[in-house]
Amino acid sequence: MTVHRLLGRGFLESVYRDALAVELELCGIGYEREVPCNISYKGRPLRGPFRIDFVCYSEIVVEAKARAAIGPPDQAQVINYLAATDLRVALLLNFGGSQLEYRRLVLG
Repeated sequence: MTVHRLLGRGFLESVYRDALAVELELCGIGYEREVPCNISYKGRPLRGPFRIDFVCYSEIVVEAKARAAIGPPDQAQVINYLAATDLRVALLLNFGGSQLEYRRLVLG
């Protein structure tokens, strides 16, 4: 919330990711950035690796967007990241609106 409050909307996703990394460090939250997510089909790797924006505490996927609103494709992307990893919980953040938009996603 602090990142959105201080920067507002209108920047590229990369700016929000950089600011979020600073905020996570200042809050003492352990994270990895741009974590590779390899997708395979019938045991064969597909194009990639895809990159997860952040994995916090080695167990929570955090994906940042900067759009007018997040929708089903954004949620599907994050759910697919969970399905492709051993992780079960994700936070989808959208900095593009007038207020911070977020969704907590859990893979059953």
